[in-house]
Amino acid sequence: MSRASDEAGLAAPLVVTLAGLLLVLTLLGGVLGRLLVDQRRVSAAADLAALAGAGALQLGREACAAAGRTARSNDAELVTCTVTGEQVVVTAAVRSSGSPGVFGLVGRWVAIEAVAQAGPVR
Repeated sequence: MSRASDEAGLAAPLVVTLAGLLLVLTLLGGVLGRLLVDQRRVSAAADLAALAGAGALQLGREACAAAGRTARSNDAELVTCTVTGEQVVVTAAVRSSGSPGVFGLVGRWVAIEAVAQAGPVR
């Protein structure tokens, strides 16, 4: 028996295995990328909500109502809003699906939150 006949057909299972591994890594990268984008989105929404709340407070209006409107307009939910003196601290959240259907994550959501504060500079 020659060495060539012992290794016949070895390339096909190797290619299938490597292609499967590449597919899994690609899907995992997509899920992690989506979570990163959603984290950046909720962080921006929290920052804008805090600024809107602080601006409303300076004008004598309801800070948390302005923060809530701004968070909703940025597709986020205002979780908490605290006004201490002239400082407004908000927590905003978004629900991220990651990538439904990958690794049994069908219908599962991840809540991503961000905290921001705004007020006058002293």
